[in-house]
Amino acid sequence: MDLELAFLIHRRAFRESSAILEVFSRNHGRLGIVARGANRPRSSLRAALTPFVPLLMSWSGRGELATLRAAEAAAPPSTLSGNALLSGMYLNELLMRLTHRHDPHPELFDAYKTTVIELGAGGPLEHILRMFEKRVLESIGYGLILECEADDGEKLLADGQYRYIADRGPTRDPQLAGEFVEISGQTLLTLASEQPLSALGQREAKRLMRFLLANHLGGRPLASRELFRT
Repeated sequence: MDLELAFLIHRRAFRESSAILEVFSRNHGRLGIVARGANRPRSSLRAALTPFVPLLMSWSGRGELATLRAAEAAAPPSTLSGNALLSGMYLNELLMRLTHRHDPHPELFDAYKTTVIELGAGGPLEHILRMFEKRVLESIGYGLILECEADDGEKLLADGQYRYIADRGPTRDPQLAGEFVEISGQTLLTLASEQPLSALGQREAKRLMRFLLANHLGGRPLASRELFRT
């Protein structure tokens, strides 16, 4: 592959001077790539392989791990610091945990690229993160139901109170058993329109997204979330 647009989302040392990369590419999804010599002080790859920078990458080989041939920045880097940097690490961990290698998600790639730019520009973190979480769930086949009731298709009421069930949607069934999240119709409708949420809506939306994502994370907590607490 030559000059494919991709982001570096994880890197670990391999042998003395190389690295194993996890990259998220637009046309090929998440890939494992060996960058030989990338940790050498004079390697041109050392500076190029930076997170949150759109890269033009060339690689060869088939199977689980390809071999990197070249990489260069495709645009100026988005400088992330503080909570924006922690949020970027959270995005990367979601991609690592919820996507499969060699499974393309071009629409999710575009959403990731936009989200990184918004984080670098100092946008509102809560809104940015909720929108990305929403797009991750859509991309892996578990898009949210945000405008009608799961059971009968009735339109949601802004002043209604609902119970959201994972993989089913919102309902007002008072006899509901099992796990669910209490949430207002206003918050669900605002998420659907992708408009800014109120303070209450932000709390409800965060609780909903954590509940839904937990169903796909296999019971293992996200390490990046713990960083927000330190």
